Formats: sequence, structure tokens, C-alpha cells
Amino acid sequence: MIKLINEKVEYQNGTFVTPTQSATRENTIAYPILTAHNTTNDTHKLKIRFDAMASHDITYVGIIQTARASGLEKFPLPYVLTNCHNSLCAVGGTINEDDHAFGLSAAKKYGGIYVPAHQAVIHSFMRENFAGCGKMILGSDSHTRYGALGCMAIGEGGPELVKQLLNRTYDIPYPEVVAVRLTGKVRPGVGPQDVALALIGATFASGFVKNRVLEFIGDGIADLPIEFRNGIDVMTTETTCLSSVWVTDEKTEKYLENHGRKGDYKQLAPKNGALYDRAVEIDLSKVESMIALPFHPSNVYTVREFLANAPEILAKCEQYAEENLGVKKGGIRLVEKFNNGKMQIDQGVIAGCAGGIYDNLSAAADILAGASTGSGDFSLSVYPASASVMTQTFRDGIAETLVQAGATYRSAFCGPCFGAGDVPKNNGLSLRHTTRNFPMREGAKPKDGQIAAVALADARTIAATAANGGILTPADSLNITYTEREYVFDDAPYKSRVYDGYNNPMPETELVFGPNITDWPTFYPLADKLLMRVASVITDPITTTDELIPSGDTSSYRSNPEKLSSFALSRKDPNYVTEAKAERENEKLRRAGEHVSALDGVYAAIGAENPDDIMLASVVLAERPGDGSAREQAASCQRVLGGVANIALEYATKRYRSNLINWGMLPFTKKSDIPAKVGDYIYIDGIREAVANGKTEIAATVVSNGTLTPCTLYLENLTDEDRQILLDGCLINYYKR
Repeated sequence: MIKLINEKVEYQNGTFVTPTQSATRENTIAYPILTAHNTTNDTHKLKIRFDAMASHDITYVGIIQTARASGLEKFPLPYVLTNCHNSLCAVGGTINEDDHAFGLSAAKKYGGIYVPAHQAVIHSFMRENFAGCGKMILGSDSHTRYGALGCMAIGEGGPELVKQLLNRTYDIPYPEVVAVRLTGKVRPGVGPQDVALALIGATFASGFVKNRVLEFIGDGIADLPIEFRNGIDVMTTETTCLSSVWVTDEKTEKYLENHGRKGDYKQLAPKNGALYDRAVEIDLSKVESMIALPFHPSNVYTVREFLANAPEILAKCEQYAEENLGVKKGGIRLVEKFNNGKMQIDQGVIAGCAGGIYDNLSAAADILAGASTGSGDFSLSVYPASASVMTQTFRDGIAETLVQAGATYRSAFCGPCFGAGDVPKNNGLSLRHTTRNFPMREGAKPKDGQIAAVALADARTIAATAANGGILTPADSLNITYTEREYVFDDAPYKSRVYDGYNNPMPETELVFGPNITDWPTFYPLADKLLMRVASVITDPITTTDELIPSGDTSSYRSNPEKLSSFALSRKDPNYVTEAKAERENEKLRRAGEHVSALDGVYAAIGAENPDDIMLASVVLAERPGDGSAREQAASCQRVLGGVANIALEYATKRYRSNLINWGMLPFTKKSDIPAKVGDYIYIDGIREAVANGKTEIAATVVSNGTLTPCTLYLENLTDEDRQILLDGCLINYYKR
């Protein structure tokens, strides 16, 4: 089904050959796009300016607040503020709607584009209105992917968007490019999520495409509808790639013409002699209905394989929960859901930028026509990805068919993807066509004895399961004739509700602040002597951003840095906040001129001659932190609590490491275990000088009960700007200076 080629290849006439001397990266699709957006002549170190940006209502307040503190006057490029994450006032009273009011006032003041709640999921709106061939878009959401429209899009933390708002650049080394060659034709019942999960399962664990650009080519693409391509493309985030781009054709042109943007079409294809750093080959004809079991999109099986081995596979999921999620033995019982060769699903959800696209809803309606989801425990929820998609499903009867089958039909909302909607019952198993199934995204709170789980599947398999009363049923086993419906884009809902103020800022507009919207606290420059309290040690192979700062019910507090920080690591290490705050208080005492006598034993151990000159902070030790969301709060919450560094074997994503740097957090790496436990200290003498001089090996000392153990930390691959941001203490200070 999938073959990985771990060596350079040359593209020639639709196939891969051993590279010749004339093979060059200039002949890829990615090269002219990247270089056209590069602001320097150096193609090895890119400084990119984007054509447009997008943020949703969990991220835009913090971004605008940071930009304001750094001198923002107006939005210099189209900046779309959507309201698709905190659409529901789930917690905190008025604060979600207060964020929306702030967003609208900011769009007016600075010249932005504001999409009200329930109008569109962020990525659907950007596909419909902004993504075009050869363009580049930056978003403060990790699933910012519009490659199927020939548009290279990147999801990053908020500070990278702040840089664009302040007319700065996105600075990266020229990325490696991986060719993804699609051949064959998909079977009936196989959908985009099936192809995407197969790709994720084949590449994630090894990091095969990590921080690289995926370039989709091959004759198998021609038969794929654009929305099918979009459905695969948006899930490439879960491979940990940097971005993606596809060949374009007459179907791309028709899509853009349908959306009133025919002028945004360009034919994109690699030239003969294109040099790729690696390659992936996918035979679409061999892709089956797939399922990603809890608790990660890469925990992938064919549905057929899963059903043949369900007890063993489910037992491993239970074991993972017990060993890594703090779930008591027997607290989650997935194995008991499999009986007599049948797997019982408790809930189905089709939603968001991956699931709620028109073609998926059309296929689901074909499967559920005349069927019933039943009146038992199983339930099905469907969320069209935009008001335009919803309008079309009203016109052609799709919505009616789904509702008559027993589905609840709702407005555009991202909640089911990150845990703010459709929470299943305790010990429930939800089957979703969304983007992620990380732990806790379904609302589970293990410390309160509440646990549930999510598996990912394509909308077609979810519909087939719904038609079978919740018994897992692969859609490729059905004998269904699928209707080829024509989707006609209707922007009337947007014309009625979307505020478009681009190029028309009204600086006299007053920003609307709610009681939960607060400014960032003061962050101080890095001192030369640093004493870091170990506030958490995480030994899991991968730590997701959801575990660093939970999604779901905490989302409403993301406009309040101090309030949100109280949730940091709450579902991974409940003692972290207490540990970090203790050292933050010590640093406050030191800055007030008071001697921190509680640390006299540590000071004596390190032989500190003038301990009051030593900066006090906290540090988190982990193996591979940062998989998942682009949310900057995974780093900023640690900073608010007095954190100044992470120490990791490696960082799971580039965007998390960038977030650390932009918030003044030293992104240390280690080459061996650091012998430190919670409550120990790590002392570095001369860290400011080391950062300023570009030193990559940092001598440090672990202080544990008076015992000193030397160790080496590493600060590698930092740009001059990165180092200056770290010295200044954060991006805000950097711009102020």
C-alpha cells in the first residue's frame, strides 16, 4: 500500500530514477513558491513573507495583544479572524463572546477580516476564499494546510504571526522536500481520511517527513476530486511535516472558478529532473477502510485487520492509558466493547476541516439514505464545515437525509476535534472524522475518574457504522452506488455576516475588552547566571501540546495568561503548577531585593559568591515534547509561571520549538539522561554570554540534596534573531528594544 524511499530520487516522466548530475530542487513545485516569497537572495536561509494569515478565536486575542505591545499599527496583509473554536459559551460565563467582540473591534481598528461564529471552520473559509496556486498562507492553527489548491500553508504559534503583522519575516532553513507519488484508483467506500491515516501510520513514528514539505504528484491524483485531495492534505499535519503542495489540474481550476477566483489558478507540476530528498509511494487501489485507535492518529490499522485482532489491540490501548494517562487499572474498558466479532461504537462524529467537507457529507447521506442510527446508545453528529456547505446540503437534500436517519445536524464548529463538543459518556468510545484523537480531547478527566476515548475513521465508515446501529462497519465492505452531486459555492452567508476591513483600518476604533482579556505579564531578560528548579520530569516517548496545556474546557481562558497557566500540565503532572509557582515567587523576592534564604543550601552547594545575582526560574524535562497543536500557550503558560527552559531529547515539532524561543524559553536538548528529579536544581554559570556568542554546548550542574553532578546541555540551530529573542526574554521585549 505504501512504500518509503529513504534516499534522494529524481523525477522523470512520472517515475523516480536514480539522481543524475543535472537533477535539481529548482524543478520541484515547492522551489518557485518558496523563493518567490523569500525576501532575500539566500535560498538556503529563507525569510518568508506570506500572502495572507488566519487565526481562530482561541489564538487571535493573544496574537493581537502581543502585536499591540510590540508596536502594531495596522494589519499589513489580509488577516482573517474566524470564530470556530470558542463558538460555544461552554465555561466562564461571557468570556467567549467577549473574545469575539474583541476580535471584531480589532478587525475594524487594524483592517482585518472577521468571520462570526457558526459561519465557517477556519480552514474551510481559507480554502474557499484565499488559497490559490503558488500562494503561501500562515495560520495559528496546526492544520493550516491548503496544498491541494497549490497553496503552501504553514501552521505556527502566534508569535510567528506577530512577526508578519510587524512586517518581519518567517525564517527557516530551506526545507527538504519529499515526493508523495499517488498511483491507482481508490476503491468504492474508501475516503480521504483512509488515505491520510495510511500515510500517517507509515511515516509518523520514524519522523520520515518531519519538518519537510510534502509534494503530492503522480497519475493517481487526476481521478481524485478536489475535496478528496483537501481531506488528505489537511491531515498531513499529523505526519509532522512542515507544509504540503499538490500538482494542479483542470479540477483545481474548476474549484477556484466555482469560488469566484479563477484568476488564482496556475498549473503546477514538477519538471523532469526534479530532485527530491525522499519519496513516498502510495498505491490508492490498495488502501482500505482505516481506523486510528486511541490515543494517536498514528495508531493505525485497516478496519479489517483491527476486527481480526481487536481484543489484543484494545488491550494495548488500555495498557497505554494506565501507564501514561494516570488511568487506574480497569478505569477504561475498551476490550469489553468487542463481542462475537463485533465492535460496539458509542458515538459517531463527522466534523471540521477534515470531516465536514461537502463530498464527505454527500457520501454519508448515500450510505444512510433510508437507514436509521437506531434509538440505542449510539448517536451521530454532523457539522458542515461552512455556511456555504450547509446551504448546498439543504438544497440537494443531504441534510434532510442525514437528519431523517437520526443524525443531529449542526453549524460549523471545530469543537469535536479538540474536546469542546460531543463529549461521550464515561468509558465511551467515539468514532470521528476529525483531525486528532489525542488523550483528553473527548473531555476525559482521569483524575476525576472520567475517561473516554476517540478513534479516527473516514465519514463513510462512520456512516456505515451508524447505519448498523453503532457496530463498526468498514465502508469498503458496502455495495453502495454513490451519487455524483455538483457543489455550487454560495457566498451569500458571508456577504451577509463577514466583516471585511482589509486595507481599510479605522485606528480611531476602541478595542472592546472583556474582564477575562488581560495583558501579558512582564518578562525579564536572561541573566548570566541561571538556577532552574526542575518543576516536572516527563518520561513519555511523546508529549503532546494537549498534555502541556489541555484543550477543551480551558480554551475559554486563553485570553487570560495567568488564569490559563493554572491549567498547565494539569492532566499530565498535576503538581507542576505548584512547583513552578514556588520558584516564580522566589524570583519575585529576589527582584524585590530580598535574599531567598530557602535556597541557601543550594547556593552553598554551588559555591555562589553573590547568590542574589542568580536568576531563579523553572524548567521542564521531557523526551519529545510538542507534538500536535500550534498553540503558543503550550510554551507561554510555562513562561508565565516562571519557566525559562525545556530540556528534551528532541522537539516533536518545529512549531513548538519556535514557540519556546519566541517566549524566551531556552530550547535545550540533551544527548543522554539528565540525572534530575522534581525539586532538584540545574545551575548554569555564563548562560547569557553563551547564548550571545552562539555557543552550542552548555556546561550545567545538577544540584540534588547538596550533591553536584555535571552535565552537558545543547543549544543548537539558533539564528541570530533567535539568540537575541532569548537574551531579551521574549519576542515582545525584542520588539520593544
